Parts: sequence; structure tokens; C-alpha cells
Amino acid sequence: MNRLVRAEFRRLLATRLWLVALLIAVLCGAGLIGLLTLLGPENFDPPMPGLDTGTGVRAVLGMVGYTMFVPAVLGTLAVSAEYRHRTVDFTFLFAPRRWQVLVAKLVAYGVAGLAYGLVLTGSGAAVFFTAAAARGVTPGLSTGSILELFARLAVSMAVYTLLGVGIGALVGNQVAAVAVVVGYFYLLEPLLAIVPGVSRLYPYLPAGATASLTGFSYVVDAAAEGLGTAPVQLASPLGGGLLLAGYAAVAAVLAVAVPLRRDVT
Repeated sequence: MNRLVRAEFRRLLATRLWLVALLIAVLCGAGLIGLLTLLGPENFDPPMPGLDTGTGVRAVLGMVGYTMFVPAVLGTLAVSAEYRHRTVDFTFLFAPRRWQVLVAKLVAYGVAGLAYGLVLTGSGAAVFFTAAAARGVTPGLSTGSILELFARLAVSMAVYTLLGVGIGALVGNQVAAVAVVVGYFYLLEPLLAIVPGVSRLYPYLPAGATASLTGFSYVVDAAAEGLGTAPVQLASPLGGGLLLAGYAAVAAVLAVAVPLRRDVT
């Protein structure tokens, strides 16, 4: 198992994927959060609560949640890229016990997803505090609370990477797997949050669990107000964290079980 995990890290570091991932992490963290902080959420159209309020801080940081599909795509490549480039044949010949291969991928890409989240939130935190100070704004949450929100976002990104590994194992085809991830996490889930009736399911979806964990409910609340529907009741941060952990466990089981039942063709 140790050799397989090291092999997965070598495979990842031997490509440009990790450099691209780090660049995207900085753009989503420092770039997105820095831009939102400098512009000021109160200057948006429609205006959002300012950074001097807790709601405004959560709204700005919570926007990063809409980039969660990126670590999920990274996770899909752990499995689907091997099928696309036919390296899976050699991998399973080298390590016939497929469950060990998939567990090694889960470990390596779980760590990679957490590293992605730490780079994103670390750069985002540095720019957030710098931009807020440059504008002369005192954030509406304490420094400790803000750093805790960033830490929760980093953990969420590691979970989304594991979800991506599960989807990659389930779908197999790389293009289809990436399309499923982008289509669901970037388009379908936000849509489900505002559809009357269906929005009741939102708190139990990965995006709803992430929103619960980070306390980010501004967008769904604003959508409900605009549609004249009842606001979505998110779970507690603990409940959101446990639900995300459950999704990670399901993704891990799928990632291990599905390839065991699929012949290498």
C-alpha cells in the first residue's frame, strides 16, 4: 500500500496537472476573494451586506463554494484519465488487487484535494485581510472566526476531490465524467436551490452541506425572497460536516467497488 500511494503521488507530480491546480487555487482564492473584497459587496447590483457585517463576510467567502467543481474534476482524473490513456492496464497488472489501487488513489488525491484547499484558502485569507485593511474596513467577524471558515472551506474541497474520484470510477469515460461533475456541481445544484418545492432537498445535497458547514446561505435566502418562497433551512455546521463526511464515505465505496466489477477492456 505504501508503494502504491507513493506511486500515485509520483504520477500526479510527474504531470503539469498539479501546477495547473495550484494556479487555479490561487486564482479562485486570492483572485476571486480579493476582487470581491476590493469592490465591496455593498457596491454590487443588487447590493449585498458589507464586510463590516458577519453576513457580508460569509457571503464573500462563501462565493468560493461555487468553485468546488474544480477539485471534484481533479478527483475524476485520478481514475478516468487512466482509462482514457490506457495506463489502467499496466496499473492493474502491476497491482492485481484493484481495491488497493483505488484506496491508494483515494489517499493520494484526498491529500491533494486538501493541499488545493489550503493553497486556495491561504492565499484567499492573505488577500482578504490585506484588501479589507486597504479599504479601512473592519470585518464583521473576528479573525479567529474568519480563519475557521477558511479551514472549513479547505476541508470541503478535500471532500469534493473524493467525490470526484467516486464519479470518475463510476463513469469511467474521462470526458463524460468531467461533464457530469461540471454540469451537476456548477449548474444543476445551484438551480435546485431556487426551484420551489425541489429546494427542500438542497440542504441534503453536497452544496447544501457545504453551505451549512460554512454558514453561507445568503444566495439561497436572496433567491427565496425574490421568488416569494420560504427560505431554505440549512443544517447546523456540525450536521453539514457530518453530511459531507457521509458523501465522502459513499464516494470512497463507489471508487473501490465499481472498478472491481468492471473488466479492463
